[in-house]
Amino acid sequence: MSDLLWQKAGVETNAKIMKFLAGDDVLLDREFFLNDIAASKAHVEGLANIGVVSAGEMQDLKRELDALAEDFRAGRFVLDERYEDGHSAIEARLTDRLGDAGRRVHTGRSRNDQILVATRLWLKDKLAVLETHCRAIAEVCLQRASQPAIPLPGYTHLQRAVVSSTAMWFAGFAEGFIDNAWRARQTAAWIDANPLGTAAGYGVNLPLDRAHTTQVLGFSRMQISPIYAQLSRGKFEMAVMEALSSAMLDARRLAWDLSLFTTAEFNFVSLPAEYTTGSSIMPNKRNPDVVELLRASYATVAASRCEIEQLLSLPSGYQRDLQFSKGSLFHGVTHGLAALELMPDLLARMQWNESAMRAAIEPAMYATDVAIEQAAAGVPFRDAYRAAAQAATAAGQGRTPEVSLAARTSPGAGSELLLDVLKQRLAELSRS
Repeated sequence: MSDLLWQKAGVETNAKIMKFLAGDDVLLDREFFLNDIAASKAHVEGLANIGVVSAGEMQDLKRELDALAEDFRAGRFVLDERYEDGHSAIEARLTDRLGDAGRRVHTGRSRNDQILVATRLWLKDKLAVLETHCRAIAEVCLQRASQPAIPLPGYTHLQRAVVSSTAMWFAGFAEGFIDNAWRARQTAAWIDANPLGTAAGYGVNLPLDRAHTTQVLGFSRMQISPIYAQLSRGKFEMAVMEALSSAMLDARRLAWDLSLFTTAEFNFVSLPAEYTTGSSIMPNKRNPDVVELLRASYATVAASRCEIEQLLSLPSGYQRDLQFSKGSLFHGVTHGLAALELMPDLLARMQWNESAMRAAIEPAMYATDVAIEQAAAGVPFRDAYRAAAQAATAAGQGRTPEVSLAARTSPGAGSELLLDVLKQRLAELSRS
């Protein structure tokens, strides 16, 4: 391991203790490394603005930071166990290339606000990806909801209830993922605050140009209080995990539907072959493993959020416990986004089995229609309800799923899906 930033003369380090302290930190920092470099460039500019580094030193430092970023992307620089973390790797590289100028780069900065700003930039990027995936899922759902509706049994308590349709099914998930996209957008706006320049949580005795770093790094506002900057670590990460969890909840319920619909007992849906796998022992099997892992993926995201929340049983100020939040954050966000990325193609190419769905619509599923019609004709609804219940098996006489859906005129239902309104909400994401 390279020289420790905090090493003091006469103090020895223990290899086992250092290994425990480091954990997977340096490996996880690979994910945030380019954001750390970008923040370091902004910090160097801010130091030049207040005269801590000269204009020439600023140019040299920025040049070397750009070179480090390029070497990292190309694999010529590897962040590994030689370094305590990504922050020390940046400083070691700059010091090796530029001597005293490299040693000045950390002036007015702590590793506390360094990881805060790098993580904050990373979170903003990931929320943009989350919004993109949710919009793509919603777009596919709206496209398929716009196609001719195929009758589909509607269920409550997993029992056949009323006539529904493929258009209603897709419209429901379209609206859900439009909301999820908006939530990602709103969460991004909420966390869009620059913590760089708050140091270890109490500021420094330098007039740091925090307005400059806020503008250069693309933040909409400065996170003013150094104490709140520390309090927000974990809190902001949880907000991102909650936005992701919202999308994964809808993904889980959609995957549950597909898990049921692809069984031989339902036989409503066929999946593209590449979204299924074979059995290691049963030659006849094709298993919907992708759908099942989509269903399970909410648990991974929720567990990551829970771990971060449990780490936050802390007093104010920085505590080393927070180091463990990086692994939870990276694992949860990366897995959740990978799951959502698969969904648009899956939804675009899944096929409905119309004959099986029609066969599953039984006469009693029209009983609600009968009760509502009688109530509309003036019969008290509870009386109409009892009469329809007694004659449920005959309720479907002379009725078809298409007629039932056409008569469903309440906004959002069978013949009034209001897809144009949903399309407008989705389009507003692009305009705003």
